[in-house]
Amino acid sequence: MKLWNKENTETAALIESFTVGRDKEFDLKLAPFDVKGSIAHVTMLGETGLMEKAEADKAVDGLKNILTEIEAGNFRIEEGAEDVHSQVEFLLTQRIGEIGKKIHSGRSRNDQVAVDIKLYLKAEEQEIKTEVLRLFELLISQSEKHKKILIPGYTHLQIAMPSSIGLWLGAYAESLVDDMEMLAAAWAITNKNPLGSGAGYGSSFPLNRSRTTALLNFETLNWNAVYAQMSRGKTEKLLSMAIASIAATLSRLAMDCCLYLNQNFGFISFPENLTTGSSIMPHKKNPDVFELIRAKCNRIQSVPNELTLLLVNLPSGYHRDLQLTKEILFPAIEELKSCLKMMQLMLSELEVKDNLLNDEKYKYLFTVEAVNKLVNQGISFREAYRTIGNQVNEGNFTFDLSAGLNHTHEGSIGNLCNAQIRKEMEKAASKLAEV
Repeated sequence: MKLWNKENTETAALIESFTVGRDKEFDLKLAPFDVKGSIAHVTMLGETGLMEKAEADKAVDGLKNILTEIEAGNFRIEEGAEDVHSQVEFLLTQRIGEIGKKIHSGRSRNDQVAVDIKLYLKAEEQEIKTEVLRLFELLISQSEKHKKILIPGYTHLQIAMPSSIGLWLGAYAESLVDDMEMLAAAWAITNKNPLGSGAGYGSSFPLNRSRTTALLNFETLNWNAVYAQMSRGKTEKLLSMAIASIAATLSRLAMDCCLYLNQNFGFISFPENLTTGSSIMPHKKNPDVFELIRAKCNRIQSVPNELTLLLVNLPSGYHRDLQLTKEILFPAIEELKSCLKMMQLMLSELEVKDNLLNDEKYKYLFTVEAVNKLVNQGISFREAYRTIGNQVNEGNFTFDLSAGLNHTHEGSIGNLCNAQIRKEMEKAASKLAEV
């Protein structure tokens, strides 16, 4: 039985299968948030007189019991129920009688699922924030630990100038700061309450939307009832941009690790149990974890485009197309969290090689150092550049690394500014605070 069924009507099995799709699978993720939304809604109904206070209290108690069962893993959507909203209402009515049929007053499934998704996304954004912060702290820690170990830096994949493990890892830490800013922007959009907008045009009931906003810990409302519905899909798309930004950082870092682990680079290594072997080549230590992080994160970067194509020509109001946002975004969120955790595992076991730059093949890394040394002696930059360039062309360029490198400006090899980067991350992460 469907909540919206009238007498003597039945949806064909094929139509039902097509329209429901994978919704029940993703509805299980929404179940605790659906109940929390209902608890807030029923509380408000009791306070405004739209339900008898005693009835509302009884319904809230029943909903809390269902929530406990969900959190214990003892909830399922039964064969006859269309979705999580139907299952919860049927279960409540079965337990407390006719009162359970009153909880939908002033609500549509449209605003019900919209608030469920926003509550779910808020919880996921907090989990992503936690995992990003853990990776960030690991990157900063490893950057500090290995800050004196020099490696070659590249432009166009050609040997360019000296870098360091500390500078390299610190770069990805700061990249995560900007990613956190993107996540914070998505959080600000998610943290608005659509409940009470009904099917997209409000209600003739005197609902107190500010009250449900406070009960559900939203910072504010989607004020306009039509826009509250239009925010569905848009919210998911903006969050997808944030997770795509994080994924881009992870993908690029994974690619670096694949390169630097390669024997022709040989800058880093990992314990054997974190790499994989070959079926015929006994010497192989393959970076399968990094390759899969790269692949998964590249795929995550396609999610904003997929959502854009889904939403691009929708007019205002609710449309069933929006159902598909769940099967696009929800798995991508899980993949991203998995990749963040695996990157943490791998980098916690990072091993680095010292004295790399003593190798003859890296001698041209220091041409800029040599040019700058001449400039500091009073020679013009252009003349110094020409002098060192001629030495390179003639094959007699040398550079004495024993004296060390003198990089002191902010963000350079000798002044990583990791403390300042940490402050920027703290500022960005603070924007994702619960009200």
